[in-house]
Amino acid sequence: MLDCPMQNLKLSHIPLIQYRPIRTSDLEVLEKIHGDLFPIRYESEFFQNVVNGRGIVSWGAVDRNRPNGQNDELIGFVTARTVLAKDSDIEDFLRYDSSRSQQTLIYILTLGVADSYRNLGIASSLIHEVIKYASTIPTCRAVYLHVISYNNPAIYLYKKMYFQCVRRLPAFYFINGQHYDAYLFIYYVNGGRSPCSPLELVKLLVTCAKSGFKTVAAKLWTKEERKPSKWPKSKESGSLLPTKHNRRMSTEDAVSQFV
Repeated sequence: MLDCPMQNLKLSHIPLIQYRPIRTSDLEVLEKIHGDLFPIRYESEFFQNVVNGRGIVSWGAVDRNRPNGQNDELIGFVTARTVLAKDSDIEDFLRYDSSRSQQTLIYILTLGVADSYRNLGIASSLIHEVIKYASTIPTCRAVYLHVISYNNPAIYLYKKMYFQCVRRLPAFYFINGQHYDAYLFIYYVNGGRSPCSPLELVKLLVTCAKSGFKTVAAKLWTKEERKPSKWPKSKESGSLLPTKHNRRMSTEDAVSQFV
């Protein structure tokens, strides 16, 4: 996949961005970029798992117009792994499914772009790669991730890409002796949906109550019709009352279709 050439004021050339899987030859650069970008230090085992594809899928961005023989060197990356929905911390954000035990999720571990290549759409493209990958897995219901609370550019990016911010997690990160909150973001795929919200649940209960009331009312009305009348039927009593009743019933039926 190629991005259209765009000029960045921090670069002396017009970049031509291409995306490819991360390879073993990327190990050193991958470690360096992580070290430059993140306050959290990752174990060497993590990087070994990334470059060797052991339980982690990844995509790297390279600049094919980069001079000095660096046109295949990583300038951005995203890493992710597959997890079972029942073993994740977002199971309560997934609507119940009879095949729930088989449902999976894609969790984005790290995402980064070298400083000189920012604002070229590289991060967005890398996230799109993850979403496309998740969409090809029939059992996958969502892509999710955590963002540290002060990372406003990342928060803006995920909201722009229609990720849903569903929860704030107090003291989720512990960095250099200090706790930081995190936001949990979710992007649903393959028909994945959040469970009923409290408002949806109230609407459902109201609809059920209305439905039950209509059934009882209909039965009572039928029963009353079958009783012999003690009074002579008039044109008004025979037509006007049932018309009102039917109008109310049809209106409720129409509303219930949108709940």
